[in-house]
Amino acid sequence: MIIMLGMIVACDRNGAIGKDGDLPWRQSTDLQHFKKITMGSNLIMGRKTWDSLPGKLPEREHFVLTRGSEISEVNTISFNDALNLDGWIIGGGEIYKLFINHVSVLFRTIIDTRVANPDTYFPDITGLGFELTEEEHVQAGENDQFDMVFQKWEKSLN
Repeated sequence: MIIMLGMIVACDRNGAIGKDGDLPWRQSTDLQHFKKITMGSNLIMGRKTWDSLPGKLPEREHFVLTRGSEISEVNTISFNDALNLDGWIIGGGEIYKLFINHVSVLFRTIIDTRVANPDTYFPDITGLGFELTEEEHVQAGENDQFDMVFQKWEKSLN
């Protein structure tokens, strides 16, 4: 059995992914992109990301890495448990850093803005063996604040 662990993230032009415990933009088109990619999959996240969600996302199994106690409404797992799952790493910053060398595919949305005073960043992938395999520039839709670029990066884990 092949384990496929991927990562999905939205960041600004400087790699910022968060401010004050939330996404620093409202991008309906990117949320639909996230849903399309992750539907029917396992979602692996840190406690802060879990806390930022409106609840369980439909048709996806949720797993939270936490140093603290169990969370009654979701599965809590260890780093090693997560490495043996198929699924998507969805944040936050510390979780991305922890898993960046263990994923073979990365879907990154670059939001065409620069967030003032962000507090959370996505790690730099330069030199980690990722190759850009797809890129699509998308104009802001009616429910988006900014234009965006959808990217797919892949690497071999050999």
